[in-house]
Amino acid sequence: MVNWVEAQKPLLHGLMKFTGLRQTSIEIEPGTVMSFWLPKEKLDDNKNDNNEKPVVVLVHGFAAEGIVTWQFQVNSLMKKYAVYVPDLIFFGGSMSKSDQRSPRFQAECLGIALEQLGVEKCTVVGFSYGGMVAFKLAEMKPEMVESLVVSGSVIAMTDSISETGLERLGFSSSAELLLPESVKGLKALLKVAAYKKLWFPDCLYRDYLKVMFKNRKERAELLEGLVVSNKDAVVPALPQRILLLWGENDNIFNIHLANKMKEQLGEKATVQGIEKAGHLVHLERPFAYNQCLKEYLALIYPETIQN
Repeated sequence: MVNWVEAQKPLLHGLMKFTGLRQTSIEIEPGTVMSFWLPKEKLDDNKNDNNEKPVVVLVHGFAAEGIVTWQFQVNSLMKKYAVYVPDLIFFGGSMSKSDQRSPRFQAECLGIALEQLGVEKCTVVGFSYGGMVAFKLAEMKPEMVESLVVSGSVIAMTDSISETGLERLGFSSSAELLLPESVKGLKALLKVAAYKKLWFPDCLYRDYLKVMFKNRKERAELLEGLVVSNKDAVVPALPQRILLLWGENDNIFNIHLANKMKEQLGEKATVQGIEKAGHLVHLERPFAYNQCLKEYLALIYPETIQN
């Protein structure tokens, strides 16, 4: 039987190519490869160009790979920005033989890949799990990451945040929430992630489970490597401007958590809420999300307003 989610991939890939992106793979180290969608010009000529557009890196969450997560943002940004969409390790076409599973490892791989691609400075946009990787990359490479946009995420997943959130949502573990094994489990994830109730036939849920939840062992290990002890959690002194762009009805990481993070991060951080949107704010309200994102990027890169 046809897997309808898998069957949509050629269409989505075609749309990405139409917007001007191409797919490539970067070897981070022997046994570790990161898959990227990036501007086709970068593959045609890897030399630096003084007229290059500002780089925006879109980092996905835990339930889907890069271009599936950001499919509604790419075309909106391509006119004025060079858009890079990676697949984190054990998502999409990215794999590793390493036994490392922390957000730091993901950030290290992403940073090395961006350096190999000639990216010197960029804004990183991270959603959920990708937001934690974005925070870590900004901490590790402040000379590369000029600014951050983070949605539905935290600086670090502490014991207390994890336990409180799971108890409130009615899940026994992060794996039960984020690595569903059944249609019922996937429906439960979407129920807490979306503002409005979503309906799809069960066959699509089954197809999605087969396509988007591969490498289950490794991803379960990523979840185990995500949680840090409260006593070990430290808020880094990040020099970048940071936009916390939130769905006001996010049930997984609510907007009160975003406001608390703003206080921790200091005056360079701002919170902007989008009403009638949940955790999946960039998918539920793409036009509103894109508008907020572009307005923020215009502040970071004012020269693009004239282009």
